[in-house]
Formats: sequence, C-alpha cells, structure tokens
Amino acid sequence: AALFQGKSDNVKFTIFPEIDNSSFIALANETIDVLVGGRIQRKYDFESPPTLKGFHFSTPYYYGNESAKDDVSLYSIATREDDAVFSSFVNCVVIATIHAQENGIHREKSIEMPLVSLFGSELNWALKDAIAYSGSYDEIYSKNFGSNVPGGTGESQTVQHNIKSGFDALKRGRNTLNDGRPILLSFPHLP
Repeated sequence: AALFQGKSDNVKFTIFPEIDNSSFIALANETIDVLVGGRIQRKYDFESPPTLKGFHFSTPYYYGNESAKDDVSLYSIATREDDAVFSSFVNCVVIATIHAQENGIHREKSIEMPLVSLFGSELNWALKDAIAYSGSYDEIYSKNFGSNVPGGTGESQTVQHNIKSGFDALKRGRNTLNDGRPILLSFPHLP
C-alpha cells in the first residue's frame, strides 16, 4: 500500500514459517497488507475462525503437482476481504504477468503493457510498472523456481530467448500457461 504514495522504501518483506498460521494472523491483524504464497484453503476463506477475518485470494499463480485425487495445492496472493478494491488491484497484477507472457512482453518491453484506468487515472501505469519490476510469468517463475526451459539455466537471458522464439510449453505441469484452449478465470471483486 505504501507504493501508492510513491514511498517504496516503506515496504517491508517478512518471511513466515510454513508450520503455523502466523502469516494469516499477521494479515488478519493488519501487520501485513498482502501475503504472497498464501495457500488457498477453505479454512482461510469459508471457515475462518472469528479471530481470523475472511481473506480474498487472487487468481492462483502456482499449482502443486499432487495427483488429481489428492487436494491440489493452489498458491496465490492473499489480502483481507474487507478491501475489495485493493484485492481487485492485487488480482490484476497477477493477471498482468500472465497477459505479459501471452503477449511476449518481458521486463525490457514493459512499456508495451496497456494503460489500465480501472483503478483511476493516477494508477493507470501500475501494471506497466509491475512488469517492469518483476517481469512476465515466465521471468518470475524462472527467478523463483529455476528454469524448466529445455537447455535453460534459469537466467533471464535464456527466458528472453524463449519468449522471443515463441517457445511457450515449458514442462512444468499445471503451471504451464494455456496454449489457446478455453480457460476459465475468476475475477472476483472487480469494482
């Protein structure tokens, strides 16, 4: 939220252990504004105890590789559900990384991202800046999980080569972007 006033040095990153609910407690008590890597679970959405307010989960950006008969892990960015506009903005940032990937837009070409005035003219540049900072879906994936690009090393240059050459089908299971078949995406809380 500090970024909205141009105060990026006010942003603090906190790492939480995966063994307890401390990250969701911190989100609920407003210690943090967003939780990246929040696992979508019914207990945090529909069954939240009264001490943990409801949460909004963005479009998932990472899917576990469990079998279909098991409970598949879905990871997203979690926000408090009491701020629908901010939750929508966060979801649009996730969707922007996918849009950038599908349209061959990477960090160096972030200027090609469309201006979106859905959240007001003062934020119409925000999705461009998100891609300029973090890159497309493939760039983020490679940076955080290593590259599954055949012959790739995980470095941005290899990802850029594959983006430019149109190679899309990275071997990452459920985390491969759609290749043109129908897809259903949820866009909850859009104003």
